[in-house]
Amino acid sequence: MKIRILSRTFCILHFAFCIMFSACTDLDMPSDGSVELSDVFAQHNTIDGYYSQLLAEIPQIGMTYYSGQYLTFLASFCDEAEDVNNRSSGATYRWYNGGTTSTYNPLSDGLGGLYGSYNNAWRYYYPVIRRCNTFLQQIPEATATDLNETEVEGWVAQIRVLRAYSYLQLMKRYGGVPLMDTPYETEHDYSQDRRASIEEIADFIIEQCDLALAAPEPTLPDIGFRWDLKDDQRGKISRAFAYAVKSQTALFAASPLFYETGSKYTWDKATDITKEALDQCLAHGYALYKRSMNDNMNAKTLNVYGYYFIQRSDPSHVQDKETIFESTTLRSAVWRYASLPTWTGGVSAGSCPSQELVDAYETTDGQPVLDLNNPYTNSDHLRPNYNPANTLYDPNDPYENRDPRFYASIYYNGALRKWTPGVSKDLTPQFLSNSKYYKYLTRTANADGSVTLATTDTNPYIETGNIGGRIEGNTAYLSFEYKSNQTVNDAYFYALANSNKSEALTIPQAGDWTEFKYDLDDFRENFDFGEKSNDYLGFIPSASTVGYKITVRNMKITMSTPPVPIASVETFIDGNSAISDDVTNLRHTRTGYYLRKFNSAQSETGVEDDGYVKMFRLGELYLNFAEAAYNAKGPDVAVDGMSARDAVNAVRARAEMPELPAGMTKDAFEKRYRNERRVELAFEEHRFFDVRRWKILNETDGGVTGMRITKNEDDTFNYERVKMVNRATTADKYLLFPIPQTEVAKMLQYTGTDWQNPGWE
Repeated sequence: MKIRILSRTFCILHFAFCIMFSACTDLDMPSDGSVELSDVFAQHNTIDGYYSQLLAEIPQIGMTYYSGQYLTFLASFCDEAEDVNNRSSGATYRWYNGGTTSTYNPLSDGLGGLYGSYNNAWRYYYPVIRRCNTFLQQIPEATATDLNETEVEGWVAQIRVLRAYSYLQLMKRYGGVPLMDTPYETEHDYSQDRRASIEEIADFIIEQCDLALAAPEPTLPDIGFRWDLKDDQRGKISRAFAYAVKSQTALFAASPLFYETGSKYTWDKATDITKEALDQCLAHGYALYKRSMNDNMNAKTLNVYGYYFIQRSDPSHVQDKETIFESTTLRSAVWRYASLPTWTGGVSAGSCPSQELVDAYETTDGQPVLDLNNPYTNSDHLRPNYNPANTLYDPNDPYENRDPRFYASIYYNGALRKWTPGVSKDLTPQFLSNSKYYKYLTRTANADGSVTLATTDTNPYIETGNIGGRIEGNTAYLSFEYKSNQTVNDAYFYALANSNKSEALTIPQAGDWTEFKYDLDDFRENFDFGEKSNDYLGFIPSASTVGYKITVRNMKITMSTPPVPIASVETFIDGNSAISDDVTNLRHTRTGYYLRKFNSAQSETGVEDDGYVKMFRLGELYLNFAEAAYNAKGPDVAVDGMSARDAVNAVRARAEMPELPAGMTKDAFEKRYRNERRVELAFEEHRFFDVRRWKILNETDGGVTGMRITKNEDDTFNYERVKMVNRATTADKYLLFPIPQTEVAKMLQYTGTDWQNPGWE
């Protein structure tokens, strides 16, 4: 049966081009739909315009979902958060109350404009795929005479990856979908169309990424399919993007929701694919974001993890080596749509973090707060089952001693909202060029300002000149960058004012520049170090090390005082940000918590300083590999030098959390891993899909709880867990989105097959 009139999804080419050109201001072309393909591919600028417009189709991530009156995060539709608009009307209300149907999906319908288009994935991504297909079909026939081969290869590779990314988004939401790799002709025979299997879709996605990655790495600057981008190339697709798509695809294809017996996408295959993605990114300079805090950072957030989500990424990776791709134009707008009532310009409390998410943050000793085998003793989560091994958590002081990511992600009762920055000051001691204490070593000053010290016999001494001032402030530490040819396990720092040695330290071997930090607090207590301005600092690398060579630069002593609070958050009853169950009150939290992640303390009316959501980042690749590897090999079995536990511990180390212990069973490790993923990737549009691909909706999505706090006359607090609205979203049909019924009806007519996902009518 030949069909000439196409459905909304499979729109005709003429219409697609009309939309594309009318939206693209860079093209000096009429927007009446009369443009011929041969004209588009006859000029460099129009081909480049077509390619650039396609890249602009990569959706913005963040506050793009409709809560009823205001925008909200996808987190509001899973157990990460309860939307403040939970009891009146609108998308979140209808989602919680089981109002999703095949003709109305609160996550994709009911919101017009750009953001509504993004979320209506079926109707958004197929036109993108169609235009990708057209580009890839036409570019070999391009007649433009000023095309550069490297540039064309880069265009083709990036469009292949964009098409693969689009299919990944469809697969995550709908499961099997039709595969289109060429433009449909006007007389396309729809009776032959079918939904591809997950294996077929995963094969296509990974094949397209591999074809893109097979393109030679460009030697010409600024063009081609590259690892390295410049900051003015934001929005371009890099090779790391392709590897991230491969990693996520393999992870989903191997997960319980999608894996079918006999599929090639086993956990072993997912391990290989995710490890390659991680290794390739690491080999090309990607690294977890780490940066020493300074006053400016303290003015925005309390720790490095929090600052990472506020700072704009730099595609050149000078500062931010972790981000693979982030939203290009849409700020998270937490201050506006998920704000504290004390905020100027805020309109809604938005996505209020759940007590379940708060419970997931461990204490600083690395112990879970709850018994992960049975976290709650009743189905409504009002009676927590505390972890008996945790000695730091106090239910009467629940926000002390928590994972640093908690403080960076959640506004809780007593959290600082504004503060004056702490004061930081540096002293810069330099190694002496000659000293009576230099025994059995040589010293070489290098052109880059570093100093190389090499020991020629045992018992060497190394010293600096006068440090130039007192060591003051609440905290002080010595830091320097170094390279060394071996590990020294018994180095000692000392002050010449007193010959007593401090505790033994380890300086690990380092082939590349590595930062070494040493806390001077205990050190200055043992020495009269803070009272003198003419002290010298030195260290003995080892009493028995011969042939030790270390190159040092940027040595400094950093002293600081803590920030001074100006305003704090009061979520207790009658506090400045009190919890409220008033249906009409959208400014006060439902759960007793507000979102802090992505939010800058500097944001207010006229100053929007919030961050952009990271769509792909290295932290996810570590966790993707960890999940595949522990399922395939177990927690502690290394795969090319890294185990699942190693990968999780790398992420935890950046957050300054203790390592997970060795020797856990697979089941025990799985619980810790899933908790880690929940915390590290909170509010980044992962949890919603994770609980689906793990098929645990019945455990997570029946409703969440909050914390109601009352303040006593003696300034202590009482804490009461309270249940939010019950949610009717635990049935298996919610594992996948319903396909729009109009499309189902058309394809039933054309193919005789019902394409609807299970449970939806």
